[in-house]
Amino acid sequence: VQFKEGMLSMSAALNVGYSAENAIREAWKDLQLLYKTDAIIVREFQYMVRQLDMHLSVERILLEFANRTCDEEVQIFATVFSMAKKSGGDMIEIIQNAVSQIGEKIDVKREIHMIMAAKRLEFRIMCAIPFAMIAYLKISFPSFMEVLYGNALGIGVMSICLLVYVLAFELGKRIIEIEV
Repeated sequence: VQFKEGMLSMSAALNVGYSAENAIREAWKDLQLLYKTDAIIVREFQYMVRQLDMHLSVERILLEFANRTCDEEVQIFATVFSMAKKSGGDMIEIIQNAVSQIGEKIDVKREIHMIMAAKRLEFRIMCAIPFAMIAYLKISFPSFMEVLYGNALGIGVMSICLLVYVLAFELGKRIIEIEV
């Protein structure tokens, strides 16, 4: 999200007519207003500005930034940016496309995480329901529970139910542990 904000700021600076080098400087100033000075993105842009002061190329600076972050979106952006700069592409459009794609990806990840959190909560509730039902039946209808646990057939049936429950629990645990 912070990288997306930095790219939006760079895009705005390029739109106004700044060069890529000055767009990074302006993005750093904007990010200082949005985030605390110890935020990762502010420190990274500050480092980029220092590298610009040492007359390193924007392409090299962005590629080094991508290597430091090890983030797929940043690496793709840096590669596309350097290719467009070398070939003379429309930098503003490239950055805006990158920002929109990153934004869409962030939204999809956020939605997936929300759905997974809801499913985890559902799983926990579904795991507690059988025990709650047994406790309710034991308190409310002790004679009914005596039939289930008071003879060999009832114990056998309930043992099979417990085995099915444990298998379903393990399967559910594996399903909700899927990494996105």
